[in-house]
Amino acid sequence: MNISPPDAVRADDLTVLRGSRAVLRGLSFAVPRGRITGLLGPSGCGKSTLLRAVVGSQAKVTGTLEVLGRPAGHPALRARVGYVTQAPSVYDDLTVRQNLDYFAAILDPGRSAAPRRREDVARVLADVDLTDRADALAGHLSGGQRSRVSLAVALLGSPELLVLDEPTVGLDPVLRRDLWALFHALADRGATLLVSSHVMDEAERCHRLLLLRDGAILAGGGPRAQGETPAALRERTGADTVEAAFLHLVDEAAAADRAQRGTTR
Repeated sequence: MNISPPDAVRADDLTVLRGSRAVLRGLSFAVPRGRITGLLGPSGCGKSTLLRAVVGSQAKVTGTLEVLGRPAGHPALRARVGYVTQAPSVYDDLTVRQNLDYFAAILDPGRSAAPRRREDVARVLADVDLTDRADALAGHLSGGQRSRVSLAVALLGSPELLVLDEPTVGLDPVLRRDLWALFHALADRGATLLVSSHVMDEAERCHRLLLLRDGAILAGGGPRAQGETPAALRERTGADTVEAAFLHLVDEAAAADRAQRGTTR
């Protein structure tokens, strides 16, 4: 009998407060292993807050949030989860290789691990196609190259879960295509990717989708729900594209809100 592996991420009634305002409101969802789950929604809808909660760096989180079978932020997850923020997290006065060697040493500080660290650095340099820029100062790289260095840092140690906060924003179409090819190659190797974006055409590149607006899930959520495929979302809403499906759901939610306000007057 085949038993499906537990979800990489599972949330139930996840809420995040900022002051007295709920930035995320009672989210329930699951992220299946070995797949690319896209977290899509407009700027300011709570995507970055949700990703910070998943990696354990967000304050004032209530509800249940499990990552790889542990509470989010558990020390045992440090080497199992890779995180790429919107702003590249690199040291400008170090070369690309020195940046990677530094972060690899933090992940695995034992002296005996040095040969393995060198192999790991060489592997991730090849993954992000920066081998020929390995000895360039990070401060001299283009914005797209710096983003790739940040991704390489996250790939050190072959994490089981990659959390990527708008990793393709501002990149040219060729580099975006190449990064998505890498994301799919990583998923084929068994990694789980949770990728946020406000670019709706990137939804078609994901296996599953969570659509977020104003801190609430419009599609793909629910207890143990593993997102929704792009095809299923288009079919359910009668839309030709995921963007059109999203706008349909936004209009539907707005109409429901107006009806609710009308009944409470």
